[in-house]
Amino acid sequence: MFNSPPPFTIDSHNLYLEIPPSPQVLKQPYSTPGATQRAWINQLCLQAFLPWFREEMDSSAKVYPNTAALPSFWEVVNGTAITFDISRLILIPTLAMDGDELRVQQEWVDIPEWVADYYIGVQVNPDDGWIKIFGYTTHHNMKIKGVYDVGDRTYSLENEDLIPDINVLWVTRQLHYLEALRAEITPLASIHQIQAENLLERLGNPDVKFPRLVVPFPQWGVLIAHGGWREKLYELRQGLPIQWSIRQWLQTGVGNLAQQWGWGKREFIVVPAGMRSKEAFAGLSRQLIIAGDTYELRIFPTGNPENQIWRFELRSATRGSQIPVGFKLRLLTEDLQPFENNEDTATTPVDMLYLEVILQPGEGLVWETEPAAEDYDREILRF
Repeated sequence: MFNSPPPFTIDSHNLYLEIPPSPQVLKQPYSTPGATQRAWINQLCLQAFLPWFREEMDSSAKVYPNTAALPSFWEVVNGTAITFDISRLILIPTLAMDGDELRVQQEWVDIPEWVADYYIGVQVNPDDGWIKIFGYTTHHNMKIKGVYDVGDRTYSLENEDLIPDINVLWVTRQLHYLEALRAEITPLASIHQIQAENLLERLGNPDVKFPRLVVPFPQWGVLIAHGGWREKLYELRQGLPIQWSIRQWLQTGVGNLAQQWGWGKREFIVVPAGMRSKEAFAGLSRQLIIAGDTYELRIFPTGNPENQIWRFELRSATRGSQIPVGFKLRLLTEDLQPFENNEDTATTPVDMLYLEVILQPGEGLVWETEPAAEDYDREILRF
């Protein structure tokens, strides 16, 4: 029913999909040849699978958390997350053609923010231009039946324990078949900012070929679950200068990486309190989709520059629209700790939510909204 007609023979249980003749490859650097190859096969896998999945199963399916974040994942782990409906799946590509097991790295199974409902094994044949879905399983089965390898921190399931036909996944969902998709996992304890900085300095050295295996998993898991720290690790391993400096963006323009995340420099026009004249000044903004509507997050300095006061605003991008009751704009420290007056909540419909903070040069903050913005991944903005 769902099998597309590729120009090669298919077997009765497994789905084959054609890799696009001219795949769109993300032009990003990686620190090792292994990471470069890993990113390449993940991209080929994603570009063959996602269009088919959108057409045949769920048109809303998309990369999690967003496309711009993919290089920071592929630098250190194998796999790509896709969300659809209220579920998540992980594509696990391999160049091995035997397909005798599905081997999933521990990060996808034991980091609470990364856990998925389904894990899909994919053989990638770049030379002949196709991928083969050789089987899938659930998180519950991977945790209960999977064999954990301490050496390379992976869970593996033998081929006989996989469901070979991915169409079964869709049929069981259509029939509302009740099965345990996710097993319980142990939450990871937080780590302090100084500990994270030490880990980043150590693991950011590209001579460390397998950073995921160097430190205990609980520390590693917390580090890369934090989008800002994971992105920082990626940048350090490429030898890139600081990419997320708000002051630098205002002086010289927003960097390429930050542009991929949606940030841009723009002028704001304001009328200072008690004055009739308008004032123009430079700030930064990005659009957010929250609960289906478009909003704008603004950041700009305010008042006397010597006071180092920065203002964060959340506004509707639609003229005349207000922010609904219950929406929140929140700021956290780099290690996700709250502080005094770090949150603004709409108790009635309002034109904007805003926060003003005094920040020392070099200090970093994480922003978030409630409800969470679409494609949200934590960023550390440095001031």
